[in-house]
Amino acid sequence: MSLFVGRGTPRSLYDSVSEASSAIVIREYSSSFGLASRLLGEPVRTQVRNIYALVRVADEIVDNPDPTLPRAARATMLDWLEDDVRHALRTGYSGNLVVHAFARTAQAVGIGDDVVAPFFASMRTDLDTTAHTSASFERYVYGSAEVVGLMCLRSFLAAPDAAPDRARQYDALAPGARRLGAAFQKLNFVRDLADDHDVLRRDYFPGLDVERFCDQDRDRILDDIDADLHAAAAVVPDLPASSRRAVRAAHATFRELACRLRATPAEDIRRTRVRVPTAVKLRLAAGAMRGGRS
Repeated sequence: MSLFVGRGTPRSLYDSVSEASSAIVIREYSSSFGLASRLLGEPVRTQVRNIYALVRVADEIVDNPDPTLPRAARATMLDWLEDDVRHALRTGYSGNLVVHAFARTAQAVGIGDDVVAPFFASMRTDLDTTAHTSASFERYVYGSAEVVGLMCLRSFLAAPDAAPDRARQYDALAPGARRLGAAFQKLNFVRDLADDHDVLRRDYFPGLDVERFCDQDRDRILDDIDADLHAAAAVVPDLPASSRRAVRAAHATFRELACRLRATPAEDIRRTRVRVPTAVKLRLAAGAMRGGRS
């Protein structure tokens, strides 16, 4: 599939309902992302919500802590979802509202199997892997988070206000998009350390003994995340105006989360989920709206 293809079929009622369904998924599952996405211009706002809704559905299949839902059932559901996505990428249609919305976006902006395949590979990893090596961790973060950043970047650069040399812009901005996705994912791993270990029985960080998680472990991981955030921030000014403010707000929110995690004793991170208060998120979003290209 080419990088930017564009869909020629007219918008239908089914398209509208599918996109409204994706918006509901995001609103209910992610307050931080839901707030930042409001700063996106259209059609990027709807497209990015369509991308994240599919990601959330896949996450729900593998992360639902219900012990009565066995591994085989989860694997079957994930296979069905992936097969449906691949069919929808070819035809532009699905009976699953979230998949239909994703396919509509994929055809409009050029999302193809090069990013869809590693995403589902990482989701499938969660069905069986309880601890990661350095190599498997890199593969997992790429497929679960970095490719999501690349999907969003394709939407950003397909916007009406994007520069005409979109392919060159994509190559230049892709490393930053990947680093931002990686930072978000790693921050979620730190924040959800207790649930991942105690409920889902997963340890994501290679070599980390969660039972002995200490301040030195916390700082080592956060130093790596800070490097990702720094690299990602360097490309934000070069994004189209229709996406720049939203990405800046999301970046600021996760940078704030990183600061709060660094200020929280490791033993508390091990027991509780650190959050950024809504009032702070709103202040950061307002700051992103006022910001220029810097």
